[in-house]
Amino acid sequence: MEFTVGQIAEVLQGSVEGDASQPVNRLAKIEEAQAGSLSFLSNLKYEPHLYTTQATVVIVSRTLELKKPVSAALIRVDDPYTSFTALLEFYQQASRTGKRGVEEPAYMAASARIGPDHYRGAFSYIGENCEIGEGVVIFPHVFIGDRVKIGDGTILYAGAKIYAETVIGQRCVVHAGAVIGSDGFGFAPQPDGSYRTIPQIGNVVLEDNVSIGANATVDCATLGSTVIREGAKIDNLVQLAHNVEVGRHTVVASQSGVSGSTKIGDFCVLAGQVGLAGHLTLANRTTVTAQSGVGKSIKQEGVLLQGSPAFVLRDSLRSNAIFRHLPELERRLRLLEQQAQPPEKR
Repeated sequence: MEFTVGQIAEVLQGSVEGDASQPVNRLAKIEEAQAGSLSFLSNLKYEPHLYTTQATVVIVSRTLELKKPVSAALIRVDDPYTSFTALLEFYQQASRTGKRGVEEPAYMAASARIGPDHYRGAFSYIGENCEIGEGVVIFPHVFIGDRVKIGDGTILYAGAKIYAETVIGQRCVVHAGAVIGSDGFGFAPQPDGSYRTIPQIGNVVLEDNVSIGANATVDCATLGSTVIREGAKIDNLVQLAHNVEVGRHTVVASQSGVSGSTKIGDFCVLAGQVGLAGHLTLANRTTVTAQSGVGKSIKQEGVLLQGSPAFVLRDSLRSNAIFRHLPELERRLRLLEQQAQPPEKR
């Protein structure tokens, strides 16, 4: 795809310095860019590259004061990083969702309804009484069970499995191999030591602008709904158990696991390999560092947690510092004990 500098500036609501008619056909890092490339400058430690880059155009801050002449055209915006992210979203939407129509063989039940401008890839399956919006992109080998609802502009990548009764909002992305709505891990212990399966009759609700990573799993609720709220981003290989709630614009990194009925607040961050026990509540803006395990509820907003079991980062760092010095502290303690003994016992 090719756009002019002026067209890109219009999309970003920025102002152009230089030739707005120049064509741009690719995105690149500022230090690697060649003619025809667009780049951006957000971190000022890369500013020297601005004066040597071969990029056709660079997105910069409105407040940036140039120290030398530049050969590239500039698009000045309020926040270069945010604007470049918006441009990546625009590029991705244009390049990945350009497919339209139906590839054969593909199956859709006669009772299902789908909006215009959609794409259904080969070997995709849509069950009974589904309601699917406009511009939805369904890649090959996607399975959509009965009575599923999917909002406008959502993308389901190859091999995604959407169980019956799932509700997916607008502009969501479900990546390859993700499973939405599988049974929650519910088993009742029996007197003889065996387990009886507890039917999981709830569903999963993904609100608008949710992203689910490749091979992630979101279990349906035992009763009611497992809910991933607006703007939440779930990474690859994440497990969210039955009746979990993930708050608005919360991010959960790869290989994390959240046990049943735990409620995560808005704007939280779970780093990689975090584990949360069941029936907990995490307050808004809680951050949990990588490989931490949380076993109790966090009621205060904005807390930063570390460790397993996780506790407040400041205290965790102090404890780790002491732990590293335990051998030396033990040696000193033994020396003090010896010095405190009477001479005849030394």
